Amino acid sequence: MEDAIVAVRAFNRFYTRFAGVLDAHYMGSELSLTEARLLYEIVHRTAPVAAELQAELGLDAGYVSRILRRFQAKGWIARGRGEDGRRRPIAVTQAGRAMFAAIDVNTRAAVAERVERLGEGDQATLVAALGAVTALLSGEEAPWHIRTFRAGDLALIASRQSALYVPYGWERPMEILQGEVTTAFLRDFKPGREQCWIAECAGQMAGAVLIVDAGDNVGQLRLLHVEPWARGRGIGQALVAECVSFAREAGYDLVRLWTHSVLLSARRIYEGAGFSIVSTAVHHEFGKPEQGEIWELALTD
Repeated sequence: MEDAIVAVRAFNRFYTRFAGVLDAHYMGSELSLTEARLLYEIVHRTAPVAAELQAELGLDAGYVSRILRRFQAKGWIARGRGEDGRRRPIAVTQAGRAMFAAIDVNTRAAVAERVERLGEGDQATLVAALGAVTALLSGEEAPWHIRTFRAGDLALIASRQSALYVPYGWERPMEILQGEVTTAFLRDFKPGREQCWIAECAGQMAGAVLIVDAGDNVGQLRLLHVEPWARGRGIGQALVAECVSFAREAGYDLVRLWTHSVLLSARRIYEGAGFSIVSTAVHHEFGKPEQGEIWELALTD
């Protein structure tokens, strides 16, 4: 917690300078950052009212009223008449659009100057990181989607799986296993018979799963995981459903998986997808006794 607090505060100090938050005149205009943001909202909304703008930006009602009066005096906005005298629709004028356009051009150029120094890969990393920051700190659930794997995904899956199992005491042996599974998947990949899916949210991996050819026309579900911050949103169920659907289309007779009795959340997902336990056995592969379970889902009669 303390590390997170320090990091967020340090980023805030950096970004207030980067974005010109402390400048009296934003991007060399006659507007403060707050005024420029208010003008942005007016330009991008249809007939907004002051209360709507105040709520969106979390500003004091009197402060918003004073800014709007200034905008009107400058000829940047016009106030209409609503059914309620206190809720007068606001329309941006041609002069207001010209004012906004000038600020927008300068803002875009300032950001472009900083971003163009980055290579294509770093720009993609920046986009993903900013999306993750927004999703994590906004308190809102960002949309997610499922895609097939691409370069770099399997190494990240192995890394995240290894880290997520540390609380169970499955450290080095589990990390070795994850590396072996992901390496074998990439080396021996069979298109049409094997696949890996990534659940992605705000540019970040929110979860993943693999299906591999286990022989005898059996598809094996492997390495299902969902990041702690993304749980409770149906991602695990969706990933397992992708595996089952793919296995049916590939013509497998059944899908098999190996899990452990202590992994309660994963077991609920498998049970919900129609899998059932066919055998259990205690093993010592991770350095201490653990009860492993084989689950199967028949795809043919």
